[in-house]
Amino acid sequence: MTASPITTWHTEAARVAAGIRLRVLEHVLANNGGYMSQACSSAELFAALYTRIMRLGPSIAPAVPLPFAGVPSATNPRAFTGAGYNGLKAPDLDRFIFSPAHYALVLYATLIETGRMAPEGLAQFNQDGSTVEMIGAEHSPGCEVTSGSLGQAISQAAGIALARKRRGETGRTWVMLTDGEFQEGQTWEAFEVLSAYKLDRVGVYVDVNGQQCDGRMADVLAIEPIADKLTAFGARVAVVDGHDLDALVAPTEMEPDGRPLVVLAYTDPCRGLEPLRARAPKLHYLRFASAAERIPYQQAFEAMAAGAKE
Repeated sequence: MTASPITTWHTEAARVAAGIRLRVLEHVLANNGGYMSQACSSAELFAALYTRIMRLGPSIAPAVPLPFAGVPSATNPRAFTGAGYNGLKAPDLDRFIFSPAHYALVLYATLIETGRMAPEGLAQFNQDGSTVEMIGAEHSPGCEVTSGSLGQAISQAAGIALARKRRGETGRTWVMLTDGEFQEGQTWEAFEVLSAYKLDRVGVYVDVNGQQCDGRMADVLAIEPIADKLTAFGARVAVVDGHDLDALVAPTEMEPDGRPLVVLAYTDPCRGLEPLRARAPKLHYLRFASAAERIPYQQAFEAMAAGAKE
């Protein structure tokens, strides 16, 4: 019996999501540090984007990332961005603008799991002269722009989408944000622009994991009711379970109606890694305080790796 396309897609997306968590945890164990909770919360989001939602061509970038060639300028023809890992730029294909630069390890893991980057590329992570940076920049694999401070990527995406609209391009522009970026005024200004220019070929996915570097967002600077606020700014908003693959995809099947689409994906920052809950509410960066603390994570990794082989 031949598997249906839906079954095949679900199986692949679930494999990619599990692979993202496993690969990031392996890196954290090997380097005694990493942005682990971000992988736990966003694995299904990235898997859905790269296996179903975005219309991307095959990677045109080197499987093993090239070293840093300097910043883009009129006098530096060697400079490049990491956009090639998302395929060729074409009028009918989509573009991906990656905003939370500290999620870079999660993005690299996604590229590896989807065959767009070689696993060997991670050996360059955070090394001098490497483009595989801890905090992604425009030259890092999968990145097209430097997002810098919170809110810059959505603003750049608005400009890209407006240019594409004026050129008559049919491809969509997708943006990945986090909920913490709604604490920045620039994000709201960007949504004013998206709404004013009716940029309905823009789709924004937000990892709403409720966390920031100082703990729970609700305890630092609450942003809810975020859906109501975005609607008031002219966005078309869908609220979904960020670990439900079908729910993540469903909003993209609606016909554009003149409003930018925002999918608020509510997620669990400890999903798939129960030992991490002991660190709540400080989940932003995982570094083991002792050999004893490392043990349950190693055990979790071994269980996840065994499950991946089944």
